[in-house]
Amino acid sequence: MHLLPYSLAVSCLLLLAHDQALAAPSPSTTPIPRSIPLLRRSRPQRNSSELSNWLKSQKEILEAKYSSNPQRKRASGFNLLTNQNADSSFYGSIAVGTPAISYNVILDTGSSDLWIAASDGVSTNQDGIPTFDSSASSTFTDLNTSFSINYGSGAARGTLGKDVVQFAGFEVQSQTFGVVNQVSSGLLNAPVSGLMGLGFASIAASGATPFWQTLVENDGTLDSPLMAFQLTRFVDASNVQNLEPGGTFTLGAVNNTLFTGDIDYQDIPSGQEGYWIQQLSGLTVNGNSVTVGSGSAAYAAIDTGTTLVGGPQDVISALYAQIPGSQALSGQNAGYWTYPCDTDVNVTLRFGSSSIDWPVSNADFLLEQASRDTCVGAFFALSTSGTSAPPWIVGDTFLKNVYSVFRAQPASVGFAQLSDAALAMNGKGGSPPSPTVGAVAATVSGSSAGSGTDRSSNANGASAVAVGSTLGMWAVVLLSGVVGGAILV
Repeated sequence: MHLLPYSLAVSCLLLLAHDQALAAPSPSTTPIPRSIPLLRRSRPQRNSSELSNWLKSQKEILEAKYSSNPQRKRASGFNLLTNQNADSSFYGSIAVGTPAISYNVILDTGSSDLWIAASDGVSTNQDGIPTFDSSASSTFTDLNTSFSINYGSGAARGTLGKDVVQFAGFEVQSQTFGVVNQVSSGLLNAPVSGLMGLGFASIAASGATPFWQTLVENDGTLDSPLMAFQLTRFVDASNVQNLEPGGTFTLGAVNNTLFTGDIDYQDIPSGQEGYWIQQLSGLTVNGNSVTVGSGSAAYAAIDTGTTLVGGPQDVISALYAQIPGSQALSGQNAGYWTYPCDTDVNVTLRFGSSSIDWPVSNADFLLEQASRDTCVGAFFALSTSGTSAPPWIVGDTFLKNVYSVFRAQPASVGFAQLSDAALAMNGKGGSPPSPTVGAVAATVSGSSAGSGTDRSSNANGASAVAVGSTLGMWAVVLLSGVVGGAILV
């Protein structure tokens, strides 16, 4: 038989992880959960060279993302998400300025900054990327502060500003964000215009308090100090379109129709609030246990902005050792493994003191088919040594299999089994949600990042989540694909 070169297979996989998903906010004035639908795009066909380069970029993006150190009526809201490029990334929508204009942004729990492409730096005509024109907003304030975010695949630079931002039915009047006028080629892919970081303020390159955290800190604004994701799966569906319904993001509550049973919360390790950290306490492959270590050596960032799952070389190697016929790739695709496509691979992950082993479906483990009989796995080796990032980055490859909840008080991450209603959305095509601008349930004032200084973040470390989204590829393979942001994406 004839097999495609490993380099080709790897490139394809990385490119896939790099795509993003679209989300449209659905504001409401009632104190019920609001959700954002997600959209997904079909996979592009890549030759061997393209596949190899794609795999390489996904790994670099993840590494870059994690290399830096970075009195009202209670309510809840939601935003419908878009699944882009067959689970490569998921995005939602926000509205900025006065009058409010909608923009699609990657929703990334692996970083904490909000940034949007500026009209004076990114060509709408050439790239098809909607851009923000600060002069068209009567409420915009220029902070005269430079802003810079670097990724393994490129960089985004501009200045910091403040304006009214609406998202999932809520509004922050003076939200600080980056207005980016310099973006490396391939960092953003239409129709996505930027990224919204959903991590903690301690890792924000801008020094600003993230949108969600501002709402949490204004007591009484949210029904509950949390946000939740349900992501769809199209990776194994036929006739997939570039953009598909991607699921639901809920802010201030959980959507009880999307999960069944209890939510299994595990606290973030003491002092680790920055990324949404969980300690990986168990890993199995087809029923066989793989040693993952303990303590900080087993810390994992739960990252919606990353497509894949990255971990320490020795553990990932031991994982594939349990899969007959697997083979490590070399060269620019070192860190990835191939295995026989006719082999069903069932992986489970356990976190903290939980007794629950959460499964990763065989469909999600199979990142991409490199040849007729050879496939590339979605778990890859990642080195975060010398950076502030944890050893593991757990992205959408895992998160599509659970209902995930990110709770601020107490700081913890929870997972629950998806309901039949949620599972029925997998592979069910339809029109992606449209960005919306509407009434808000609550309005608060944001905190300033200050002015007259430079805020920057470098990404030279190892971010693992296959930040595979074209969004700058930043953490979506980030993850979030590669959609990681500013280092903190």
